[in-house]
Amino acid sequence: MRPYQPIPLPDRGAFAEPESVARAAGFLAEIRERRTVRDFSDRPVAREVIEAALMAAGTAPSGANLQPWRFVAIERGPLRAKIREGAEAEERAFYAGKGGEEWLEALAPLGTDASKPFLEIAPWLIVVFGLRRSPDADGRLRKTYYMPESVGIATGLLITALHHAGLATLTHTPSPMGFLNAILDRPPSEKAMIMLVVGHPAAGATIPAEALRKRPLSEIAVFM
Repeated sequence: MRPYQPIPLPDRGAFAEPESVARAAGFLAEIRERRTVRDFSDRPVAREVIEAALMAAGTAPSGANLQPWRFVAIERGPLRAKIREGAEAEERAFYAGKGGEEWLEALAPLGTDASKPFLEIAPWLIVVFGLRRSPDADGRLRKTYYMPESVGIATGLLITALHHAGLATLTHTPSPMGFLNAILDRPPSEKAMIMLVVGHPAAGATIPAEALRKRPLSEIAVFM
């Protein structure tokens, strides 16, 4: 076990209250423009954009700083056809009743179905894996604590970074997702959690009207 070794907090931005308020409002205005997209263009996206966004995701906090995530970024090619085939097989079962009446009813206003052409069309697909066991600072594998929470935070940062770069995303979660381990040659210690479709919206892309309804602050926060 390595001893606790504190170091000084690195320099970071500090703002007077008016600027802090303005920056928070500016970020809110930017992130309010984010939309989940299902109609993607095949317009290329530079790998450098994806790399920078993944590095941003990698700054996320995590339990014991074990950083229990692996991001597998896949460009268009034969693997994407295999992923689509596996995902649509699970989705057909889901929409045939496996998902349950309540869940399918909740999805109805979004107009989703088992067809997922975006898995091949979009320039990038990022599969987010959570590590059930992670290497510590000495390289020893140990149980990962708070893995779902840590991966969720990192994925949120990734989506935000991609939006900031002018890209659209779609979170896709066919269940189960074990087929991705075989296709992408990932070990059993890694659990596929989210497929993130990344690219530019297609010309004429639409979104469901329901997507514009976001709960107001009074419904999502309590100040005490």
